[in-house]
Amino acid sequence: MVDRTFFVYLVSSTALAFSFPLLSPVAKARDTLATNQQGHPQTTAVHRKVQPQQAQTPRLHPINKAQTIAQAEDVNVQGRRQANWVVTPVTAATIANYVPGTNALKALTTLPGVMYNSGDPQGLNLWGQSFLMHGFDQSQIGMTLDGMPLGDQQWSNSNGLSPSAAISSENITRMDVSASAGSEGAASISNLGGTVQFVSRDPSHKTGATVNQTFGSNAMFHTFVRADSGDLNKQGTRFWVSYMRNDTDKWRGGQNQFMQQVNAKLLHPIGQKSRLTAFFNYADEQMQNYQDYNMDMFRHGGYHIDNLLGTPNGYETAYRLALAQNGRPGGAVPAAYQKLQSPYTASFYDGAGSQRQYFGGVSADLALTDRLRWNSTFYGHRSWEVGTVTSPLIQSTNGAPFVEQATIPTTRRFGLTSSLTYTIARNEINGGVWYENTHFNADKRAYDEPLLEDVLSGAARPVDGLHLNSNYRREYEQVFNTNTFVAYLQDTYRPIDSVALHFGFRSVLNTTRVGQLANWEPYTRTTAIAGGAGLTTSKPFLPHISGQWSFLPGHQLYFDIANNVKVLPVSGYNSGASPFATTQAAFDASRNSITSETDWNYALGYRYHSRILDGNVYAYHTDFSNRLQKISSGSPNNPYTVISNVGSVAMNGVDAGVVLRPLKGLQIGSSISYNHATYSDNVTQTTTGGVVTYGIKGKQVVAYPRFMYKGQISYRWHNAEAHADTQFIGQRNLSYTGDEKVPSYWLTNAGVRYDLTSLIGHTSGTSAFKRVSLDFNVYNITNQHYISTMGQNGFPMAGDYQSVVLGAPRQYFGSIQVDF
Repeated sequence: MVDRTFFVYLVSSTALAFSFPLLSPVAKARDTLATNQQGHPQTTAVHRKVQPQQAQTPRLHPINKAQTIAQAEDVNVQGRRQANWVVTPVTAATIANYVPGTNALKALTTLPGVMYNSGDPQGLNLWGQSFLMHGFDQSQIGMTLDGMPLGDQQWSNSNGLSPSAAISSENITRMDVSASAGSEGAASISNLGGTVQFVSRDPSHKTGATVNQTFGSNAMFHTFVRADSGDLNKQGTRFWVSYMRNDTDKWRGGQNQFMQQVNAKLLHPIGQKSRLTAFFNYADEQMQNYQDYNMDMFRHGGYHIDNLLGTPNGYETAYRLALAQNGRPGGAVPAAYQKLQSPYTASFYDGAGSQRQYFGGVSADLALTDRLRWNSTFYGHRSWEVGTVTSPLIQSTNGAPFVEQATIPTTRRFGLTSSLTYTIARNEINGGVWYENTHFNADKRAYDEPLLEDVLSGAARPVDGLHLNSNYRREYEQVFNTNTFVAYLQDTYRPIDSVALHFGFRSVLNTTRVGQLANWEPYTRTTAIAGGAGLTTSKPFLPHISGQWSFLPGHQLYFDIANNVKVLPVSGYNSGASPFATTQAAFDASRNSITSETDWNYALGYRYHSRILDGNVYAYHTDFSNRLQKISSGSPNNPYTVISNVGSVAMNGVDAGVVLRPLKGLQIGSSISYNHATYSDNVTQTTTGGVVTYGIKGKQVVAYPRFMYKGQISYRWHNAEAHADTQFIGQRNLSYTGDEKVPSYWLTNAGVRYDLTSLIGHTSGTSAFKRVSLDFNVYNITNQHYISTMGQNGFPMAGDYQSVVLGAPRQYFGSIQVDF
């Protein structure tokens, strides 16, 4: 049943936002936009200008279509001061070089030290995606949208949602990326390894519309439509509404992946320096997941093993494979699987994921005086998710050799952020608070699958993992209630024009209580799972110090030092690296000793900018303490999972990049990254065979390579543009001991774009369109076979494990976009 309280909040908050044009007799605000020669938007006096010292990490600056998009961009600071010199803005221009609808995180792979992985070309399937930056994974990086927290980015997110589920990529105007400490004011309790802050597009002053239609490999069909109201009154009140639909077949196996999304944003200016905004998002995903691989399958099973739903005789094949696993008559193993070490889990009948997300908020950015600004945001989020797999580990009550297992997490959260910024003399002082309450329910169920003879005769149908409507038994259920409070204070001081110094700190208090509502011992293998208690993370003083010095034309030095914490994460039983995801006995044993992950980040950088050359060198060191890891063994359907403190991690790294513009219209970029991140301690575990010590000391951390190389090139000639990018991802550890590794790979993409506007106008003598363009993109040109995402089921201490995802082969996409 839909939670009515959330809709009451949305209706009331939207009504409040719409009422201000009637209540506020103020002059109309015009936010004119200037774009510099690199295509980076700058604000007028309406918003604080981006300081010239905040130079960017060198990268290609896309042109043509990108310039048109940049004209609609607005750098909206909204009172959240980002006094962090390692921040890199990545604009809509960069996102536009990817296939429409692609997860915006993929555009960040142009930055050194950043790695995005996915099992599908667009990165919309959330189970098969991962994002890593300087050795930290997506659950250790803070993410926000217009200041609203997106939460811990692990799958089955207990306190947020994925960026792709929060906003359509076509509506993002900018992503502010910090690969170091992040901002004190970022609403995140997981920003150990930096922040990614998404900024949504502002409505246009002029009435207009954008329509994009994309076609591609595997019957991919992507539609995006956005309408701008233009100014509705003298104050300049305006809004936009968009709809996105993405439908594609899987590139291997059967069935398809579907997503639709609605976004809306309202903006009401107040005078010349203040504004109110409201944002709303609805997302609906229904996707059949790709089967997880292990390295044995990758080496000996070929590149096209997948779940069996949608394939000829798929249910019968899965049924007989489950019979064989359980040693029952009628079992059979497909010939292609007989060389595998674990053929029974190579394919299941299905593995699906679906979600519905409602997310939005209302913000006020008010200039109280010429020196004092007040910014506040109230937001809410309601989430329903389902993840299913046909598991042969448990038999149905009717005798079928498997069941449909469904993980059904739901989230309801509300929160408020509020900050004041005061400018005096050469100081900019900013302080604020953030409060959030989260209610999270982790529910796992088992649905009986029908007997094979009933399916073959047409008397019954297999369980539909995307539309569960039959009887079930509950395997476990836990309920969590979390309260988070964060306060911060920071000051940026400029003793002279060429020097800026920053000092700030944040205080974090987070408390979670867990209750056990159901526990079915045949599945959990224990008499009780975690419940009836709580844990608290308290860090009253987390300092952040940084500074920059601009010397000589185009030269800049900067440093950054910060102490950060990730609060103890929340996950249901066996589903994440959380102290709550264990048995009651293990939870009780660890309650007094479990410690939140913390780190100290140190960074030093140098930048150079000129008309034809951008250069950057960035060196960093991180001391990471109490790293909590999900260590798994057994079947990925129901693994034996241990949440272990693998001790400290010492990390040293360097990024270096350069962008050349030797000719008009030509840009060439290149970057390298080196990361030496190793465990400082061995891990000892008690097993059924006794105490085992694993020698992980000195081993590179799992999932992140030591070396990466990236290159980009683009050339524009009149109305045509071509661009290409390539990246080399080095070898990665699958196991903690490093005895099982994922091989390195090259991945190359290319695209061309042509602006038809002048041609249409010349041919017809007039044009009803502001702009018409054609795009063609090729993904994975060399048809590389490679491992993409790692660790979605956890990592083994040693050896192989079924916890990696294949990357998509060569794909083709074409699109046409019309702006009215």
